Amino acid sequence: MFGAGRRRTRRARWAPRTWRGGAAALTAGLVLVGATACGGGERAGGGDDGAKGASPAGGTSAPATGAAPGPAPLTERQLTAASLTDGERIGEYTASEYALGAPLGEDYTADPAGCQPLVSLARGATAFDPVAEVHRKVDIPDEMLGLTVSVQLRSYAGQGATGVLKALRTAGRDCAGGFTEDRALARAKYLKAEPAKAPDVGDEAVAYRFTILDVKGELKLYEYLTVVRSGSTTLSFRAEITGTEDVGGVPDEIVRTQWRKFRSTGKA
Repeated sequence: MFGAGRRRTRRARWAPRTWRGGAAALTAGLVLVGATACGGGERAGGGDDGAKGASPAGGTSAPATGAAPGPAPLTERQLTAASLTDGERIGEYTASEYALGAPLGEDYTADPAGCQPLVSLARGATAFDPVAEVHRKVDIPDEMLGLTVSVQLRSYAGQGATGVLKALRTAGRDCAGGFTEDRALARAKYLKAEPAKAPDVGDEAVAYRFTILDVKGELKLYEYLTVVRSGSTTLSFRAEITGTEDVGGVPDEIVRTQWRKFRSTGKA
């Protein structure tokens, strides 16, 4: 099954999955459960598993996958040029690179395995592996417990990017009632995945809101996931906060800034 066997410890609830340099260990307190998404606010044509229309879970409708080859995938160098840069300011937020190259949660897995795309789109998450990928973090540097957004650009060969969006919509539909996120030393319970408003950019876009139960089984936590596809590339945004606040979605200014930069490369 896709995603099987990949493990890496993710942060405890007060140690965000984006890893803010040595934040708390898994044994302490609340564990933030990864982003599970059921339906998302959808945009674009096509539908779940190639059928027309929106999926019950939301997910953006996408064009049906065809036999024709897709556009050439961008290289890591091209994705880097199209991504946010270390130190770039977006309003009150600042972009930076991950010290370990990617968020810790990239290697977490889902149970059942079909929910994996809601946890991570890393290699093995779907039948379509990225050819190249770039990871960035966006947050307010002085707020150790504030909002953090993982921004990830991935390119795919053939119709891979379209297949990834289909896999997301399917997971959103099938996992709407919840699932478990497996980490090396802990398990986090997603209570539900719901549609969220998707941005009107790219060829198609999906967005999800996740309700997660903390490890003590007492508090409800929230995460948001937005994924945009443009040609052979996906732009993924995962927003989380160390606390029980519902931030209402991925900040639009972060999505728009990254989208404009991607478009400005002439590769979108």
